[in-house]
Amino acid sequence: MANALIVVDMLRGFLEPGHPLYCGPGARTIIPNVQKLLEKERRKGSAIFFIADCHGPDDPEFKVFPPHCLMGSAEAEVIPELYSFASNTTITKQRYSGFFETTLKTTLKKIKPDKLIICGVCTDICVMHTAADARNRDYTVEVPVDCVASFDKEAHRWALKHMEKVLGVRLTHKE
Repeated sequence: MANALIVVDMLRGFLEPGHPLYCGPGARTIIPNVQKLLEKERRKGSAIFFIADCHGPDDPEFKVFPPHCLMGSAEAEVIPELYSFASNTTITKQRYSGFFETTLKTTLKKIKPDKLIICGVCTDICVMHTAADARNRDYTVEVPVDCVASFDKEAHRWALKHMEKVLGVRLTHKE
């Protein structure tokens, strides 16, 4: 198998104005980069997985963050710009990591990718926790810096440094 591309939380609730956890206009700038990455990896035959935040009405996460991405709501949907890539590859999650109580672990074990490429939002929350869990499972992990964003620029920069220096994630830049 080539690679597995994991697209984290590129959802309407994070990337469209008017939602409680909207990451802001800066985060929207990564959308074209993610589209190009999806096209490139699809041409290579890489497996593509969309990881989607999806919560019940009484989720414990709402003690930390306002209610968001409620099951069945528009907020929990992949943004229209990427929807065509997400058919049959969306895995819902209720916690920060795409591995926690999802099918991602067993699916990846079956396909045995050479490496995982992780992109999406928020760099310092769900992207970083998914990358940490991937590294803890001994995957080679890359994060393209032009394909991740967060609502907190300082936390975004810290997370990139942490992923590289502590977790051993390879940060990649535009060619």
